[in-house]
Amino acid sequence: MSKIIVKSPTRVDLAGGTLDCWPLNSIVGKCYTINVSISIFTEVQLEPKTTSEIHLDISDLDYQKSFSNLQELLSCEDPELVLVSSHLKYWQPKQGFSLKTSSQSPVGGGLGGSSSLSVSIIKAFSQWLDRPMTGDEVVRLASNVEAHFLNTPTGTQDYIGAFSHGLNLITYDYSGLSFELLDFDKQHFEDHLMVVYTGKSHHSGINNWQVIKEVVEKDKKTLEALHGISDVSTRFKQVCLDKAWDKIPGLLNEENDMRVKLSSGFTNPEIEDLKKISFDNGALGFKICGAGGGGCIMIWAPKNSHEGIKQACQEKKYQVLKVKLVTQQD
Repeated sequence: MSKIIVKSPTRVDLAGGTLDCWPLNSIVGKCYTINVSISIFTEVQLEPKTTSEIHLDISDLDYQKSFSNLQELLSCEDPELVLVSSHLKYWQPKQGFSLKTSSQSPVGGGLGGSSSLSVSIIKAFSQWLDRPMTGDEVVRLASNVEAHFLNTPTGTQDYIGAFSHGLNLITYDYSGLSFELLDFDKQHFEDHLMVVYTGKSHHSGINNWQVIKEVVEKDKKTLEALHGISDVSTRFKQVCLDKAWDKIPGLLNEENDMRVKLSSGFTNPEIEDLKKISFDNGALGFKICGAGGGGCIMIWAPKNSHEGIKQACQEKKYQVLKVKLVTQQD
C-alpha cells in the first residue's frame, strides 16, 4: 500500500460548548452544541513498511525517533509519544510503518487541535488496516483514547468538527449524541468571523473538570450558568434553522457572558483586553473558544472592520489567524 495522507480541520464552537462533556448534558437534559469546521488543519502521513520497524516524526514537538518494533515503542516513556502511543495501543498493527503528524493549530489554542489530530490518526489507521468506522465509532474511540492519555474528562464536539465538515448541530439526550450538518451561508460567515490567538495556551480539561465538579456538588451559580448556556444554544439552533444570521452576534455575546459566569477560569487579562480591542474597533460579537483561560477567541465583525481590528490586535502582539470555513464539498 502506498502512503496514506489524511487532513482534518479544527473547529470554532459557536454555542453550547462544555455541554458536550458527559455527564453535564445528561444533567441539563436535551441540549445542543453548535460548531463550524475551519481551515486550520491537522495532517497525518502513514506509510506501511514490510519490516517491523516504526519511524515517528511528530513535527510540532520536533520529535523524531525509530523503534525496532511496536513493543519497543509502547514501552518508551518519552512524553512526546503519549498521544500516538495511546492510539497504537488500540490499533496494534502487525507490521512496521512511518508516521508523520503535524498541526497548524496553536498549542492549547482552544480549537480542538489535539482532537482533530486524533481523528486524522484514526482515519489513517482505519484505512490502512481495512477497519471501516462510522462517525459515531470515530467519535467514541477518539474520546476514550484522549480521556486515557489526558487523564481528564473530554467533550465530544471537537471530534465531530474534525470528522463532519461544515456547520454542525450536535444533539445530546438520554440516548447519547447525534450530529447533522446544517445548511448555511458560508460566504456570510467568512465575511464576519475572525479568530485571534491570545498567545497563552489553555488546558480545557482543567476548566471542564472544575465545572463538572461544581455541577455534581450542586453549586447553584454553576448550574444556573450551565442552563443559561443551554438556553443560548437552543436559540442559536433556531437562528441557524431560520437562517437569521443577523442574530448571531448577540447570541455570541450572551454565550460568552454565560461562559465567564460558569467559571472565572474561562477568561484572563489577555481575553478581556482582546474583548475591549474588538468592540472599540467595530466588532459586533465576541466569544471565547473552547474552555478558554487562554487559547483563541472568536470575533464577529462586518468585513469592513476586519482590517482595523487586525491592526489593533497586532499592535498588542496578538496573532490574527488566517481562517476559512471548511465544508464536505471542499
